[in-house]
Amino acid sequence: MAGPPLPTGEPAPAQPGRADERPRRFAGQRQDVTVEGTPAAAEGADVSAATRTRPRGALALASVGVAFVAACSGGGGPPTPPPPPASATSAPRSPAASAPARTPDLSAPETVATGLDVPWGLAFLSDGSALVAERNSGRILQVRPGGAAPREVYRMPGVVHAGESGLLGLAVAPDHDRTGWVYAYFTAEHDNRIVRFRPGSSSTPEVIFKGIDKANFHDGGRIAFGPDGMLYAGTGDAGDRPSAQDPADPNGKILRLTPDGAPAPGNPRGTPVWSLGHRNVQGLAWSADGTMYATEFGQNRFDEVNIIRPGNNYGWPEVEGTSDDTRYVNPLVTWSTTEASPSGAAIAGDTLYVAALRGRRLWTVPLHGGAPKAELTGTYGRLRTVAVAPDGALWLTTSNRDGRGDPVAGDDRILRFPAR
Repeated sequence: MAGPPLPTGEPAPAQPGRADERPRRFAGQRQDVTVEGTPAAAEGADVSAATRTRPRGALALASVGVAFVAACSGGGGPPTPPPPPASATSAPRSPAASAPARTPDLSAPETVATGLDVPWGLAFLSDGSALVAERNSGRILQVRPGGAAPREVYRMPGVVHAGESGLLGLAVAPDHDRTGWVYAYFTAEHDNRIVRFRPGSSSTPEVIFKGIDKANFHDGGRIAFGPDGMLYAGTGDAGDRPSAQDPADPNGKILRLTPDGAPAPGNPRGTPVWSLGHRNVQGLAWSADGTMYATEFGQNRFDEVNIIRPGNNYGWPEVEGTSDDTRYVNPLVTWSTTEASPSGAAIAGDTLYVAALRGRRLWTVPLHGGAPKAELTGTYGRLRTVAVAPDGALWLTTSNRDGRGDPVAGDDRILRFPAR
């Protein structure tokens, strides 16, 4: 709910500046906002150890020449009626209606790879192997179940890692077998951007969307193709909280793009923005009926799982967690930030799996009602990405070498839980 954050063991200083003091997004020049903090702060903390960087010029979207319309105005519009809110002890019945599927066996872990450098993005190829992005090194590796050594298939040029930024999400194009395209979200010198490339080639990646402000914290970074064939991207507020409520700013949003980087047909207002009022989205997933879910980092109080619908406003920075304000959509589930700090999300059957960093556990959220349940608590440390493979197995990456964990021999690693 709106209001001052409650203190935690890792408190966060307030962000400076009100919305009316913030320089306009399209002022035509680079602007830097510095916020105090340290790299060891909690994921939920509203801090940055370096500057948020605004790229030069108006929102330069892509090589395809798309213009992001600055003239659009207003908030999220009348929101779709929200589902009743839930805490970690009571998940309501959702509209999701997944087809029956085998269940990942969390008691039968298999190690797919070890010794990785902060694995972040993970996406599967049609042959059952996976591409994995290392946040800090910029390497993209192909890994296979069965113990074969990871193989480097691409090294992303221009990655600038600092804090939470670097090489982040990966997505394999739906027509990859024909086109060879793989998409990546990464931090460059002046911004966060989305590119596409062909693994195994030495060609320069094609920029399809750029101009997402970067910072050491709150960079978002998850990308995924939805069931409609469009590319979705979760962005962070980059430490500039008012940006999440500005419909002409790509930060603090979920974007929906065509595979070429243009605003997808059917988007509200005809811009790339699909939903707004987000703080830091790092998990995207769809149930079998097409319902979209997203995980979101709270500040000091509540982390969230939201049902995402076009044009809805999820309240940040006016609301953290639930609210009685009808302008904003309430979350499906909330946790305290010490229990979660949710990053990746995936759905198998009727269960949403959420990887928790600070919480060091895997949350399972039944989509047809029932209480969320914590699994693997403390077993593998910080958990970053969770994904369902073509064979139904659940893959999970650790994030113990990201500067906030307690790495052990073999970290970071990828685990596989077979479907039964």
